Amino acid sequence: MDLDRFLKINNVKINNIVAKTLRYTLYLLLIIWCLVFSNLINFDKSAISLCLASCGILLLIPTLFINCFNIQKNFIMYLVIICTSLVSGILSSFLSYYASAIVLFPLLIASLYYNRVLVLFTTLVNTVTILGSSFLNLYVGLIPDDPLANSLEAALFYNFVPKELVLIFMSFVAYFIVDRNNEMMADIFIYSQQLKISQEEIILSFSNICESKSKSTGEHVRRVSRYMHVLCEASGFDQNYTDMVCTASMMHDIGKLMIPEEILNKPGKLTDEEYAVVKNHVLYGEALLHNATGEIMEIARTIALQHHERWDGKGYLGMKGEEIAYISRLMALADVFDALSASRCYKEGWTLTQTYNEIALGSGTQFDPQVVELFKDNFDKFVEIFNSLPDVNRQDMNDEWKIQENVKIHDDGE
Repeated sequence: MDLDRFLKINNVKINNIVAKTLRYTLYLLLIIWCLVFSNLINFDKSAISLCLASCGILLLIPTLFINCFNIQKNFIMYLVIICTSLVSGILSSFLSYYASAIVLFPLLIASLYYNRVLVLFTTLVNTVTILGSSFLNLYVGLIPDDPLANSLEAALFYNFVPKELVLIFMSFVAYFIVDRNNEMMADIFIYSQQLKISQEEIILSFSNICESKSKSTGEHVRRVSRYMHVLCEASGFDQNYTDMVCTASMMHDIGKLMIPEEILNKPGKLTDEEYAVVKNHVLYGEALLHNATGEIMEIARTIALQHHERWDGKGYLGMKGEEIAYISRLMALADVFDALSASRCYKEGWTLTQTYNEIALGSGTQFDPQVVELFKDNFDKFVEIFNSLPDVNRQDMNDEWKIQENVKIHDDGE
């Protein structure tokens, strides 16, 4: 993940916070309306109702886009500033100096975002609304004998100019705050990326130890992680969650650390008792990861426990269909693809055609049909990964394995 994507994800969170803040601001408007209609504040009721209703509609527009339509594009933060600036202008127009502090509200909202351009945009838009409200106050102001609304000169020099000077000063403050926050976010991003890389290296090293026990190479876990990346992207996961699933998938067989080597590396067929011992590696894996904290470890725990489950319920634990976590259904296919296509000490690898056909035939029984369709649609990517990460001890494969354009693929149902 690059810094721009990291900031974009952060902006999505800020959008939701801003939308919530604007909704809470409606309560303040409601309090003002109640005070007016209880005659505690002597304003024209119809005029103040029009003012507050207009502000309420403007404050709800960001909520409509963010929470109702679930739009999280960059233009949302500019829409937020425009709406809050208009609210500031309307309140200033009707309430004059009673609403002086409201001119800083849009700038406060802009400061929540890590965007210097947005601060400059807010200053520009706010300047226009302050100027407009200063002169509009001459005609719609509700304050009797308002000294800021008795002439054009008063509107300009006693209303607009002081507010604009405060706005410019606070804009400089907001700009430097945002600039500093940007630097901090960049530092946090770099640190988190370094931490993520270190975590992945530790997990990969741990997975390699596990694989070496069964006389496999670390390319198995790398390939499976890459296969999972393809399936996660095809499933529509966002980049952050995809990265976590791919990292967690490298620990799917960690429970094999608890299985005796003589069983793992037995060249012949396992006895029923030996097979029962091997099946326990999913329970061992879940137990080893049980006390680990963090989202990646939670995902790893789920995958380690469920990656040998079958869609028809005939897997290790008897889970079936939707009972199996979706990421575990992805893992089941990715793991079987690599297990069939790769060579091991006790077997030769299948050709990619044979592997494809076997997985296609397992749709609806061993595998989730939806996941199989994703696999079929992205099979060329699986082939590319398979050929780019060969096992150290794997002999060169025949042309059928390498040149997929000439391979006739059996598609279930054709």
